[in-house]
Amino acid sequence: MEGGFAIVQMQVTDNLTQINKQIAEACEKAGRNPNDITIIAVTKYVSIERAKEALEAGITHLGENREEGIQVKWEALGDKPTWHFIGSLQTRKVKNIIDKVDYIHSLDRLSLAKEINKRANQPLNCFVQVKTSEEESKHGLAPEEVLPFIKELNDFSKIRVVGLMTMAPFTNDEQVLRDCFRTVKNLQREIQELNLDYAPCLELSMGMSNDFAIAIEEGATMVRIGTALVGE
Repeated sequence: MEGGFAIVQMQVTDNLTQINKQIAEACEKAGRNPNDITIIAVTKYVSIERAKEALEAGITHLGENREEGIQVKWEALGDKPTWHFIGSLQTRKVKNIIDKVDYIHSLDRLSLAKEINKRANQPLNCFVQVKTSEEESKHGLAPEEVLPFIKELNDFSKIRVVGLMTMAPFTNDEQVLRDCFRTVKNLQREIQELNLDYAPCLELSMGMSNDFAIAIEEGATMVRIGTALVGE
């Protein structure tokens, strides 16, 4: 058993080494500092043991997209990692995760904002999700809806808009990907110009296993990596 663990552990470590290399290369192209990039290990498809291996490899941020996933892994790992809820969040399930997560990446409607504000004991770091793809499976606000929505959050004392999140389409067309990420980067600039205390919007959560290098070149500060890091 110990030998088997060592083999798997080495794989996660090797994956992380390769990912860090790609991050460094993307940052060099963009004139950025790799230390400004946070890797979120997306553990939604893997076991608790695999999530532990990611922590052992040096990852400190874990992402789950289902309430049940957060519940199970939080019971096993507690507050060792920084927890990110990265999936679409049903309003009725907010109460089940609110005391377990450090970030919610999928704020996209006022009913959800109201429930978070009602349930949170302290200001919660939230990303407003932006829909930059025509794919029906993608959630989020249309780009033109983002600024009016954020302005409506003024009276929600328990919500802190730390940034924007998007999911680009799954494509090999680099220009399509760049256009999606640039749209969100431009929105971030507009929000920052408003100088809102509750919406500093310093972060951009964008880029996954297949496109994180391009996302970093276009301004991502948090990348959500699953398959390329912890497998399936």
